[in-house]
Amino acid sequence: MTGLVSRNIGDLFDQFQDEAFRLETLDDYSQSGSVDAYRLFLDGKNKPADYNADWLDEVRGHTGAGRRMYRVHVLRRPLTPYLRFELGWGYITNATAGEEFFILDVTEQPNPLPDHVGDFWLFDSTTSARFNYSDGKFLGADVLTVDQGPEYVAYRETALAHAVPFADWWADHGE
Repeated sequence: MTGLVSRNIGDLFDQFQDEAFRLETLDDYSQSGSVDAYRLFLDGKNKPADYNADWLDEVRGHTGAGRRMYRVHVLRRPLTPYLRFELGWGYITNATAGEEFFILDVTEQPNPLPDHVGDFWLFDSTTSARFNYSDGKFLGADVLTVDQGPEYVAYRETALAHAVPFADWWADHGE
């Protein structure tokens, strides 16, 4: 047991001891997070030198302490403009801090996850937090009870079993 007790998503990032896993299922997060950077991307501008600096610091702190941060993104091609931004700017940048990325491309294969599985973070294989979105805007997170952890561990394992490392996928499909 890891000692995660918080019902606050921010605290979960501060408290996890071994790993934080994220499942992303959407093709548009354009109204959440890096809205200004996304506009620059759409306008054909260069990525700012300080792009994602706060997140990079967070990831470096965790990975530098031996904690793993990784995610699987379920997607299909052709990529939306937002996904081109997220993968091309976000993933490539975040990987420099030690975050790991995998792609579950369902363009030519069925999605192995149930339809109701949405975005979530899973901390130390025990505490999960479902993320809620509408039209690319983050609406909040529901931190679930520990007894729901095994369900989200199973989703993680299924996603990872069907995903490929981002760098390999990007080499074949990057735009």
